[in-house]
Amino acid sequence: MKEKLKYFPITAFSIIMGLSGLAIVFGKFYHMQWMPKIFYDTFLFITLGLFLFFSIMYGLKAIKHFDEVKADFKHRIRINFFSAISISFLLLSIAFMTYWPFLSMFLWWVGVISHTVLMLYTISFWIQHNFEIHFMNPAWFIPVVGNILVPVAGVDYMPKAFSFIFFTVGFFFWIILFVIFMNRAIFHHQLPQKFIPTLFILIAPPAIGFIAYIRIAQSWDSFAIFMLFIAYFFVVLILFLYRSFHKLKFFISWWAFTFPLMAITIASVVAFQVSQHEIYKYLSFVMFAVALLTIGVVTWKTIGKIRQGEICVNED
Repeated sequence: MKEKLKYFPITAFSIIMGLSGLAIVFGKFYHMQWMPKIFYDTFLFITLGLFLFFSIMYGLKAIKHFDEVKADFKHRIRINFFSAISISFLLLSIAFMTYWPFLSMFLWWVGVISHTVLMLYTISFWIQHNFEIHFMNPAWFIPVVGNILVPVAGVDYMPKAFSFIFFTVGFFFWIILFVIFMNRAIFHHQLPQKFIPTLFILIAPPAIGFIAYIRIAQSWDSFAIFMLFIAYFFVVLILFLYRSFHKLKFFISWWAFTFPLMAITIASVVAFQVSQHEIYKYLSFVMFAVALLTIGVVTWKTIGKIRQGEICVNED
């Protein structure tokens, strides 16, 4: 057990991102009267319970194996997953917005403060260290995604200008990192197997950016449509890259499949709400079916790895 705690992965918080996204989808479908409330309630508290469990486990790791946590914090890849903790706070705040507003606001403030610190530290880490291009992978988008998430609940808790600051920073770094990633993907070695599923993260920034922009501007305009259609483009692109996903060995990073699929599902529902175009309603059903199937497969694979004792192990 002590050995398992020592190697408890920071990447486990990507599971919370996926399940929080699923709870938010169930909430949206419930409010659209497309699904009963029981699914929303169930996954909301399952996700909250799992988040508390992971937080306690990683907290114990920090107490008993501080050197391992320090090594994670200085790791060129794993450092990006620390922002998954703050993003989990932000996603849970969104999930609890209509269910328990006070808890939602508390989670949002914790998420904003922790994400600001983690985001600034991570960007400083990028600048202060010399990176070879092969270290770049879509996990670098995780700190950026958190910025774009802030306005989704933030417009209810602070003036819009506050949310717009995070939106602009997130949008700016999304463009920069995307250009770097395309350079790495096209002109350099292929991604390692472990990080191929993180290609799905490419869907998340424009999908969440669309939702955040709608929340801030309350406008179905050209920029909103641009963000939404870019997100759909990445969905189609991932479909065309299906051969890259054949016979992949399972890693926790597979959970990268889930959150972006939830994000594009929610974006489709929002698009239907603001435009009343039926096509977005049907797209949200299709995206939700794919996302639900993906979460089922990844959950089954994760449980299998836990039974085999292959999760909390030395990844180096």
